[in-house]
Amino acid sequence: MLMLSCESSVLRVLLVDDHELTRLSLKLAFSCQENMLVVGLASNGQEAIEMVKISQPDVIVLDLHMPVMDGWRASSYIKSISPNTQILAYSSIDDAHLQQAKAMPNFDEVCNKDAPTTQLIALVRQLGERAIQNSVRG
Repeated sequence: MLMLSCESSVLRVLLVDDHELTRLSLKLAFSCQENMLVVGLASNGQEAIEMVKISQPDVIVLDLHMPVMDGWRASSYIKSISPNTQILAYSSIDDAHLQQAKAMPNFDEVCNKDAPTTQLIALVRQLGERAIQNSVRG
């Protein structure tokens, strides 16, 4: 019997931020990682929802403050159409608001934009493992 481990599966990541430089920097950082594939880039929550339908990511790095539709609103839509997708709230908001985001059921984890890239990548990997486990169970 063939067993698939988390290491052998490719982690599908969607990056959502309204700043182009941030999106492209994140894409570069994640594209260099083993077993990670950036399946899409979006500049607002509405685009993110469409990308989720098309690319079926395991993990979304989601900025909270964006035009058209912010990450707060987009997260509830995303969870309703793709409940196993893990959402990482990624923002430069102050700690009090980050704690508020942490308490929301739509966000599986939060990360401040000041965090080192290695920490962000480690969080995405953890969420990816959780997404893969959830999809195997569900």
